[in-house]
Amino acid sequence: MAEMVRRWYGRPEQPGEVDAALAEDPSDDLVAPSGLLVLARRDGRLAGCAGLRWQPDWAELTRVYVRTEHRGAGGGAALLAAVEAYAVGGGATRIRLDTRSDLVEARALYARHGYREIPAFTSGPYAQHWFEKSLPARVDDAARAR
Repeated sequence: MAEMVRRWYGRPEQPGEVDAALAEDPSDDLVAPSGLLVLARRDGRLAGCAGLRWQPDWAELTRVYVRTEHRGAGGGAALLAAVEAYAVGGGATRIRLDTRSDLVEARALYARHGYREIPAFTSGPYAQHWFEKSLPARVDDAARAR
C-alpha cells in the first residue's frame, strides 16, 4: 500500500497515510463468503496478491499487486488466472474492476488478458478506469445446457 500512496501523491508517503488509505478502502471483506484473497509466493516469499469480491452475477477484482522485485516474471498473469478460475467456479459470468490512471502497468496487464474498458460502474477518488472481462460458463453449467 505504501507504493500506491507514493504513486498517487508523487512523493514519499507521510506518517499515517498508509493507515488512512487502508481505513478509507478496507479489504476485510476479502474472505468467504463475500470474497477471497489469493497470495502468490516465489521461492517461499510473498510475491503478490489479488482479491475478489462477489457481486450478483459478477465478481469484482481488487488489490492486484506484485512486488517490484517479482515483476516481469508472469506473477500478474498467474494471479489473474487464479482469481478468474475462482470467479468461474463461483458462478460469475463476468469480472470487473476499477483502477487509477497512474497504474499504467496494471491497465496494460488487464488489456493483455482480455479486459476491456467499460463505462464507470463505481465512483470514488481512485476510480478512473473501469474494465470488464466475460468469463466462460462453468463446466457443469455448460454440460447442463446441452
